Amino acid sequence: MRIGFEVYMKVRRPVAQVFDAVYNPKHLVKYFTTKSASGPLKGGTTVMWDFADFPGAFPVQVKKSVKNKLIELAWRAADGEYNTRVRFNFKKLGPRETKVIVSESGWRPTPKGRKASYGNCFGWTQMICCLKAYLEYGLNLRKGAF
Repeated sequence: MRIGFEVYMKVRRPVAQVFDAVYNPKHLVKYFTTKSASGPLKGGTTVMWDFADFPGAFPVQVKKSVKNKLIELAWRAADGEYNTRVRFNFKKLGPRETKVIVSESGWRPTPKGRKASYGNCFGWTQMICCLKAYLEYGLNLRKGAF
């Protein structure tokens, strides 16, 4: 059995602005990573993400990045010594509306793998809610959340 999920949200901003808010570390730290992001999500690179509310930086491998369309990442699964695959798809719905779809897959089909996937599903849902609040209202929903 393959373990994975997909979550999405519409953001009332142009696709280029939404893509940049995920790709660009100057924006990412204002609503998601909260402590640091070492570089842009450029394909073929590895960046370090550090969360002020969950201390300890960790590597994020950027497998692919297509401007205004796709960002694909790999990172260590919480339940073991292997990676899962994360995909951000950006769909232009209109001149000022974008659908952000986040999917993650690759966990081992074990109780621990399933539990780890549930945690990440929560995390990515929270991330796109924070993205929307940041871009549409200038708010940082993570501040004081954990």
